[in-house]
Amino acid sequence: MACINPSFPKPLFSAPLRHHLRRGMALWSMKKDPSLERALSRNRRWIVNNQIKHLLLRSPTRSLPVKFLQKKYKTLDMRGSALNWLNKYPCCFQTFPDPSGETEDLFFGFTKRMAELVEGEEAAIEASEPDMVTRLGKLLSLSRDRRLNVAKLNVLKRSFGFPDDYLFRLVPKRPDLFRVINRYGRHNTMEIELVEWDPQLATSAVELSATKNGQEPHFTCSLPSSWMQSHKRFEEFNSRSPYISPYVSNQMDEEKRTVAMVHELLSLTLWKKLSILKLEHFKREFGLPEQLNRLLLHHPCIFYVSNRYKIYTVVLREGYYGSDLVEKDPVVVAKERLGELMQEGLHEYNQRRKVLNLEKKRKRGEIELRKNSQEETNDVATLDKVERREERERFYKVLFDDR
Repeated sequence: MACINPSFPKPLFSAPLRHHLRRGMALWSMKKDPSLERALSRNRRWIVNNQIKHLLLRSPTRSLPVKFLQKKYKTLDMRGSALNWLNKYPCCFQTFPDPSGETEDLFFGFTKRMAELVEGEEAAIEASEPDMVTRLGKLLSLSRDRRLNVAKLNVLKRSFGFPDDYLFRLVPKRPDLFRVINRYGRHNTMEIELVEWDPQLATSAVELSATKNGQEPHFTCSLPSSWMQSHKRFEEFNSRSPYISPYVSNQMDEEKRTVAMVHELLSLTLWKKLSILKLEHFKREFGLPEQLNRLLLHHPCIFYVSNRYKIYTVVLREGYYGSDLVEKDPVVVAKERLGELMQEGLHEYNQRRKVLNLEKKRKRGEIELRKNSQEETNDVATLDKVERREERERFYKVLFDDR
């Protein structure tokens, strides 16, 4: 059998096909916005720990065996030891023996600080139920048939701020507005339907802003004035016809209505962003075009398209000031506090690990003992910076998955 050099793997595609793929990828190109790129990385950072948090919340005792998490590790696309992962976040998770004493298994649960923040997040979600009702009503009003497939909506529920049990939270409380139907009797054909059209729900963010400012509804450009060509194209687009509400069927200017539709969908999300590939699953429901990516790239004044870590995302520019959201939902504030605690825990773990590694090297004679304590501190800080970067590169492929 021929020996294949692992350093030079055989190309998966022929040269003409690779050229075609590169041309296709070029369609996603957009000048990078460092501020929005930072915002995207910050919002996606702690997906794995959020999934572990949800596993604990589903447990009545809010504790689980570590070996249970190890079995779930493959579904989280993680490798290695689950216990090692938990130890990386000492501010968030703690391990302890089986509370019942029946087994010798090691269990894990929230720390006191983490439990307090989780309770705060749950309180924020409960307080935002009226807003969730409004968002769900608007989504159904935007859809072509005034109904959405539950399985498909679940793919984007996090983006719109819906918890796992949103159907049980919202539908029974508002039977005048929502109902669950299943026209075909299969599990994956369950739909949530808008019972009655509400004109108050059928008002877009652009129209609300225009009414507030006493103006005619129109799009706004969020690019600097130095982008003269983009501004010129935007003004031509904005002035060629009046604003078209996405809640109204209009065949006069399909492009303008599609831009209004995507703008409204992004306005309804907590982080003013959506995965383009997931959004394309709703082409029929929201009347989106086949070449949605091209349309978004034609409107850089309104949208920012990022391919950070090969996850194609569209961001509503006006929703951000620099890398910060202009308006933060209380649920977003609660989740950011959880993210800060996770970061603190990871930093604490890394700091201890670097000190131990430095001590081992000293004992082996690889590093001379220094009398100057300031020099010692600098060594620890340098190692901390390098290994933190290596660790992030190793785990971000999972952490940046928008699930």
